[in-house]
Amino acid sequence: MATTPKATGKIRIRLKAFDHKVADQSAKQIVDIASRTGAKVNGPIPLPTRRTLYSITKSPHKYKEAKDQFEAKVHKRIIDVLDPTPQTIDRLMSLNLPAGCDVEIKM
Repeated sequence: MATTPKATGKIRIRLKAFDHKVADQSAKQIVDIASRTGAKVNGPIPLPTRRTLYSITKSPHKYKEAKDQFEAKVHKRIIDVLDPTPQTIDRLMSLNLPAGCDVEIKM
């Protein structure tokens, strides 16, 4: 007899976005879907925002001290779905999220 691997009973969803409103909106959609299908939800848990600074020289020749400064922020959220039903998994796989939101799903 072959045994089938047992599911862990937990799905971890990690969201990344440059805009915090997009990350919050996507997290709300995921929580609504998971709670409507009967799964328990922990989160969304905000993780520290990664901030990257860039300094670019305005003119490459004459005014080397003059620089433009830019920053990029990456907002992250984690959602844990505990005891997911098959309906929960199907709905999460067919979820349509806004552009600019990166989703990683680990089972």
